[in-house]
Amino acid sequence: MMKILVTGGAGFIGSTVVDLLLQDGHDVVIVDNLVTGRYTNINPAATFYQLDIRSSNLSQIFEKERPDVVNHHAAQMDVRRSVADPLYDADVNVKGSLNVLECARKYDVRQFIYASSGGTVYGEPKYLPCDEEHPIQPICQYGATKYMTELYLYMYRVMYGLDYVVFRYPNVYGPRQDPKGEAGVVAIFTGQMSRNEAVTIHGDGLQERDFVFVDDVAEANRLALSLNSGGYVYNLGTGQPTNVIQIFEGLKVITHYTKEVQFGPARLGETRRIYLDSTKFQAETGWKPKTSLLQGLSKTVEFFRQTELVN
Repeated sequence: MMKILVTGGAGFIGSTVVDLLLQDGHDVVIVDNLVTGRYTNINPAATFYQLDIRSSNLSQIFEKERPDVVNHHAAQMDVRRSVADPLYDADVNVKGSLNVLECARKYDVRQFIYASSGGTVYGEPKYLPCDEEHPIQPICQYGATKYMTELYLYMYRVMYGLDYVVFRYPNVYGPRQDPKGEAGVVAIFTGQMSRNEAVTIHGDGLQERDFVFVDDVAEANRLALSLNSGGYVYNLGTGQPTNVIQIFEGLKVITHYTKEVQFGPARLGETRRIYLDSTKFQAETGWKPKTSLLQGLSKTVEFFRQTELVN
């Protein structure tokens, strides 16, 4: 068993990863500033530090805990905010990630697992589904800053021998995603429908994404621990497109929502169509997304009903 430090471990995806790692018997340390993460997401079996990844005090945590592995999920994760405030986006996603990397280097971390963004680093695709060889041409600041850490990881592997795994995530959804937050159409629609509020789709609703349930993404993070030394970049995804209207219609049935959708202007920096080829990771590890879209949407709605996050 290993000691694994998870940044963003109180967040939606990070906390799900933490739960799975603890289930496997690992010793888990969480670093999260609770700006978007929730204290209620924190597994009590983990060691928790409330700290921003940009803090100079991060080094003290590494010195004390001496993790074998870093799983880096902490980020500014909203495309709209990255466009509106690119300096903040870069400060968190580049400077913050570099701070984590430097600590990993100084304290001899064996492996670094990084949550990148397959939905934004490729920009408007030249072909679909996008594989890992697709050109990197982000059309928003968020995509640029997420890819920047991939470049730093490659460099740290060459210079210092730090093993790494990069996951280029699709649109991840599921329990614990904030229905009142700034990102995540499934959670936002679920919250609005459960409160019987108006639902607005920005654009024509035909924009396509690759939706993968959070438990399947957590399983990929578990499998990454068994990879041999080296530097790896993998897409995660179903390889199948789903448009936003389909998400609305699916949730409308599950929640018994009766209102018609409204449409607003499209948002700057958002990709029109993107879905990902994950056959590389599937071939090397046996991973595959097991949760169908209908199953995942139903589980998400049921979670929000039980926890009353939508009230």
